[in-house]
Amino acid sequence: MPTAAPSPLDAQAIAVLSQVTTATLTTILLKKGLRNVWLRGTRPLRPGQPRRVGRAFTLRFVPAREDLATPESWASPVSTRAAIEAMPAGCIAVVDAMGVADAGIFGDILCARMARRGVAALVTDGVVRDVAGVRGTGLPVWCSGAAAPPSVAGLTFVAWQQPIGCGGVAVFPDDVLVVDDDGAVVIPAALLDEMLVLAPEQERLEAWIMCEVERGAALPGLYPPNAEHKARYRAETAASQPPLP
Repeated sequence: MPTAAPSPLDAQAIAVLSQVTTATLTTILLKKGLRNVWLRGTRPLRPGQPRRVGRAFTLRFVPAREDLATPESWASPVSTRAAIEAMPAGCIAVVDAMGVADAGIFGDILCARMARRGVAALVTDGVVRDVAGVRGTGLPVWCSGAAAPPSVAGLTFVAWQQPIGCGGVAVFPDDVLVVDDDGAVVIPAALLDEMLVLAPEQERLEAWIMCEVERGAALPGLYPPNAEHKARYRAETAASQPPLP
């Protein structure tokens, strides 16, 4: 089983993407031909959680099989416990639970350990258990809800740091996840550098458009901007930049 930890995401990349909404990211990725990047069923467990950015650390469940999905399996070398101990600080744990809604993949103790290890967030298309305790750990969680039964009631854990499908989206180790109140979006690792340039520019453009709307401007030709509005945007943006020393 691959167990290599994802390469750390540098502080500058985190700082840049922490200022970019997932809505903006999906728009830019759509322009690049990627339509399926928003993970379905990943809602914030607590509304208003701060935006999180990190490399994906993937975990995968399959349907429960009675000889494998047992409480004894929690002590196996291939277990969620072992996977958590391999998680590096700053990663986002992304868990393929196949959308199963009646078996909680993690509870308060596992989430507390993840928080202690410095994991940035937990994202899953499944559910968690011990919700009050999970909230109390301080670990930001995006999931589809809560259920009291443990994972082995409906799932078998089989691997970590392998390609997975979470919320109908392919996620590979080393991809970058950004999560906020609109859910979770995956940035393919190969597109990260380009997104660090395009995403802040898109945010600046949309902020300028919003100012124009607040001044009473009509939308046709403004959103998206035509050549005239693009030229105005560039001129006003250039004029607002501080002079070079």
